[in-house]
Amino acid sequence: MNLIALLPSWLSAEGLFDALGSWALVGFTIVIFLECAIFVGMFFPGDSLLFLTGLLVTSGKMTEPLWLVIALLYVAAVVGNIVGYQLGYAIGPKLFNRPNSRILKPVYIEKTEEFFAKYGPRAIILARFVPIVRTLITAMAGIGRMNRKTFIVNSAIGAIFWVIGITLLGAALGNNDFVRANLEIVLLSFVALSIVPIALEIYRHRKNSN
Repeated sequence: MNLIALLPSWLSAEGLFDALGSWALVGFTIVIFLECAIFVGMFFPGDSLLFLTGLLVTSGKMTEPLWLVIALLYVAAVVGNIVGYQLGYAIGPKLFNRPNSRILKPVYIEKTEEFFAKYGPRAIILARFVPIVRTLITAMAGIGRMNRKTFIVNSAIGAIFWVIGITLLGAALGNNDFVRANLEIVLLSFVALSIVPIALEIYRHRKNSN
């Protein structure tokens, strides 16, 4: 089953597992790292991959112990974010240091810095659960000069809920017949629920601004 209909089947969580075979854990670890580090990673199926990994371990299709799988994926998520942050920190100012640019204007860095000064910690944690956003916000945190220690701490906290939470959920529910038959709907529900706190935060901010 392809969870992302607009992408090739091999890029779905199931497609990746079928292609990687006994190298699945290594491949999954690299995928999570890339999704958290660089722009091309935004097209990888992070949520479904974590959920499927939990399912595969408990069903015996992946022979590695669950604790090792979670540990590797967790480290990949945190290190990936740090790499993405450093890339944004190093490259961002050079891209935006063009006063006459119509697209990459210096004022955008100022607005980004203001955003992370106000919402940084919460944004980093919540973004873990929103596809594409979790990739983009990493580089933006570096571009916006978010405090490095604050970024790493909240990245690590977010990874606890994202990596450990979804993988364990897949391990616990993955063998349920209803969940297996409606896996795509279940995963889309996770995404929808993860957006709720962000929407509430935006609503609260606008209400307080009036």
